[in-house]
Amino acid sequence: MTGDDRDGCEIPCRVCGEWTLLPFRVIDGQAYWRCHTCRATLLDPANFPSEQVERARYESHRNDPTDPRYRAFLGRLAEPLLARLPAAQCGLDYGCGPGPALAQMLREAGHAMRLWDPFFHPDEGALKCVYDFVTCTETAEHFQHPMKEFSRIDGLLKPRGWLAVMTTFQTDDARFEQWYYRRDPTHVSFYTEFTLQHIARSRGWECEIPAANVSIMRKA
Repeated sequence: MTGDDRDGCEIPCRVCGEWTLLPFRVIDGQAYWRCHTCRATLLDPANFPSEQVERARYESHRNDPTDPRYRAFLGRLAEPLLARLPAAQCGLDYGCGPGPALAQMLREAGHAMRLWDPFFHPDEGALKCVYDFVTCTETAEHFQHPMKEFSRIDGLLKPRGWLAVMTTFQTDDARFEQWYYRRDPTHVSFYTEFTLQHIARSRGWECEIPAANVSIMRKA
């Protein structure tokens, strides 16, 4: 691709790879970019948190698998996913964090689960298998290189396998500066509903939005 084709953009979009990023906002010294192809909003790499900051933030989460309110929150993804799964499937909780409550809920529903998380469950063996489904809850916003992560997930899914993603969709530019989701220092990639649909289309996947902030995709 030539410089003329890039329309003056300095870096490609980390979600879709297109050279259609334009400056969006600078907030408290942090620069954000907006992709005009997939409509993602991305924190500039210069402002990424360190691994130490990330780990400290994740360790502060209180994701108790026995907390009924937390289980109800995860149920917004679990229920539509379970409605689509045959019995006794094998799944991977990708980016499960320190308290893999969703995996426990899916095991209770009769499915076998493995865990992977770069900080808390760095089981490389889990990334050498293929699965009937992959879950990714409150994780995609932490992806510093989303295109690479979704490509990896593609390789982890069997043909016609399911990917269930939960992340709060970015909807209101006017409130972006004060948006609680943006203010988390470990959140670096923000998706609209259109962004998730674009990710699916670019890979030939099907995509549904069964609930607010939930996307369920099916591999071709």
